[in-house]
Amino acid sequence: MKKIAVFASGNGSNFQSIVDAVKAGTLAADIRLLVCDKESAFVLERAKKEKIESFCFSPKSFHDKEAFELEIVKQLKSKAVEFIVLAGYMRLIGPTLLQEYPEAIVNIHPSLLPAFPGKDAIGQAFDAGVKVTGLSIHYVDAGMDTGPIIAQKEIEVLANDTRDRLQERIQKAEHTTYPEVLQQLFMQEKLISAH
Repeated sequence: MKKIAVFASGNGSNFQSIVDAVKAGTLAADIRLLVCDKESAFVLERAKKEKIESFCFSPKSFHDKEAFELEIVKQLKSKAVEFIVLAGYMRLIGPTLLQEYPEAIVNIHPSLLPAFPGKDAIGQAFDAGVKVTGLSIHYVDAGMDTGPIIAQKEIEVLANDTRDRLQERIQKAEHTTYPEVLQQLFMQEKLISAH
């Protein structure tokens, strides 16, 4: 079982889909911690309901990014976390976390990267009038949605789509694709470490 922490900043629907996959036995992971940077985020309620410990911090109460990332690392180490899954975490990961967890942080992004990185990728794609968009799962590096891509799924933009309808379809795809790709990743790692 891969010991993971999930980082989220909002509603936490991807967090929930990961929890559900673990409970269903389709994702071999042990969610040790939820890390959240917004005290009002609904994801904290989800974690409480699932009896998953959470660490919520207010970035403003720290001197700088390094200070709060050092605190996060301390929390992760105390739970023996091996792998970080970003699920709607709205901050760039800094060097402190990247050094502690090299090639062990992944993110999901609602576009076919490198197209439409950053905030409101769905709105960006919709406004650009693309015929196909989708989602990307990638390793995290120091850039904004620039890390090596692990998997992508295409989603057609339909003629009658509104921005909200498109978002709904992309999120639905994320909820099944993310746990599946994580499971594949963890199984690959197991095979590599077995050799």
